[in-house]
Amino acid sequence: MIDAIDKPAIFINQNYIIEAVNAPYRNTYPVDIKLGYSTCYQVSHRNNKPCDQCGEQCPMQESKKSGRAASVVHIHTTSEGQSYCDILMRPIFDGNGDLLGYLEILDKLAFASNRPAAGKMIGESEAFKTMLNKINRAANSDISVLLFGETGTGKELVSQALHSSSHRAEKPFVVIECTGLSDALLESELFGYEKGAFTGATTNKKGLVEAAEGGTLFFDEVGDIPLAMQVKLLRLFETQTYRPVGSVVSKKANFRLVCASHKNLKQMVERGEFRRDLYYRIAGFPISLPSLRERKSDIALIAAHFLAQSHEKKRFHKKALEKLSSYAFPGNIRELRNIVDQAVLLADETIIYESDLPVLDDFTGEGKYDEYPHTKSGVNFGQSIMTLDEVEDTYLAHVASTFRGDINSLADALGVSTRTLYRKLKKAGVKELN
Repeated sequence: MIDAIDKPAIFINQNYIIEAVNAPYRNTYPVDIKLGYSTCYQVSHRNNKPCDQCGEQCPMQESKKSGRAASVVHIHTTSEGQSYCDILMRPIFDGNGDLLGYLEILDKLAFASNRPAAGKMIGESEAFKTMLNKINRAANSDISVLLFGETGTGKELVSQALHSSSHRAEKPFVVIECTGLSDALLESELFGYEKGAFTGATTNKKGLVEAAEGGTLFFDEVGDIPLAMQVKLLRLFETQTYRPVGSVVSKKANFRLVCASHKNLKQMVERGEFRRDLYYRIAGFPISLPSLRERKSDIALIAAHFLAQSHEKKRFHKKALEKLSSYAFPGNIRELRNIVDQAVLLADETIIYESDLPVLDDFTGEGKYDEYPHTKSGVNFGQSIMTLDEVEDTYLAHVASTFRGDINSLADALGVSTRTLYRKLKKAGVKELN
């Protein structure tokens, strides 16, 4: 069974001992795996004890709690060095329903790293790992993806990761900047036009939809598309057909749809500024991109990444990194890059001191951030005052969508009984944990 799996896979017993392994798994790790002796954590982490005893989530323990399959994102020591892996752990039972052990299947996430690496997303915080897990799951399908979060959180990099990890990776990746485009210009850019369709159309022009044939079409800042154009986009997304400007013949399109917005599209729908049917068509799989305020432990790592890209042999002083880590970063990753570039120019020595950092304009007032002022609680404090019941309902909905574990574990974490949690989840309209 395990040899039929094309991804790296092992079968382990309840004591973490590897009892079966396939060739892709052996090729992933530069160690000799001895069946009946080697443990999964020795091979993947070079640890002498399980992951949950080393400060990480253990997928086996998560699976034991729920009785179902569980997944986590870990950093493994592979033949290629430190690599991100999305681990899926499935319990295996015999014919009598007794637990035999666990099947562990790995997905290597080539688009992410926990050290400076060109063209990759950098980080190691829990918020970052949660995002990686969702990217990997979405990449393996053709479902439409909506990326949302504050400006500067790396939406285009995530969209490229979705493309490069999909079966469409060898096909084009086409970006459409929706900001500032009029109805007519957006339509001609998207669908192309026929010769003579309008003044100046002296030749036929292929549109971006056709240019993306077989690949991925990324609509950046989709919330800026005019209402009149949204109708035509809905038709394109639903039927996968379009008609060039000036043509009477429809063409068939083949692309994977990824959209992004820093605006709160749900609020725009309620205000009548964005079509409801279009929202649900593009939001097949929403992925929230955490702000730097939600991943402070990644700031020093990302700063080192940008410093390495500058090709300057400089490094940050500890105090400088502490100051950066305490900053709110309203501009997120884009702002951090600008600060690093400025610090490189301002530093007179090979060490970048706190005094070499530019002035940090800490926008902390209400309304300074985008329409997605995320917090760890998932509660939007930048909007109008909420009742305490509304805050609790919103928080429970957020926790239920992100918590990895069963209802009993969540109740323990929240400090309430399981029965009380069931009642509160029902009141909040949450049917089950994700």
